[in-house]
Amino acid sequence: MIEELKKDAETRMGKSIENLRTDLSKLRTGRAHTSLLDHITVDYYGSTVPLNQVANINVSDPRTLTVTPWEKPMVQAIEKAIMNSDLGLNPSTAGEVIRVPLPMLTEERRKDMIRIVRQEGENCRVAIRNIRRDVNSDLKALLKEKEITEDEERKAEEAVQKITDKYIAEVDKLLAEKEKDLMEI
Repeated sequence: MIEELKKDAETRMGKSIENLRTDLSKLRTGRAHTSLLDHITVDYYGSTVPLNQVANINVSDPRTLTVTPWEKPMVQAIEKAIMNSDLGLNPSTAGEVIRVPLPMLTEERRKDMIRIVRQEGENCRVAIRNIRRDVNSDLKALLKEKEITEDEERKAEEAVQKITDKYIAEVDKLLAEKEKDLMEI
């Protein structure tokens, strides 16, 4: 029973970390990266689909993405979707290839991005602590039902705390990497 609770906590904390990674990959640094356009959806014959399902996305140089649609009529729809996204990008079309230049980040924008990164990190830490709290309350319930002893409960709480510390350290590491990325010129 205790092992199941620990495994569940580890799985849920791992999902919180993956969610943080996904959120951080959407934040734009100064460099071009294909995952930057992952959350953009395009109207494709009446249904909305992710951009990477209707076009090839490549990094042509450190500051430019190239988007090559698989069908010529999709050029306008893709260009419009990129313009309307929350990334503040201005794509330019040359025939069937859409070039997306990434503007330099200003110092003010970098600081805003770091503030956002720290907020995302804090949200992830809170989620991890909430998972720890849930597992600890489950352990207390098991103790109350006399399914485990006090020693087993204390050892399990210590193990859950170690798991929590490991994932909090992972969050800190991810945040440090992203902040370093954002401050590079």
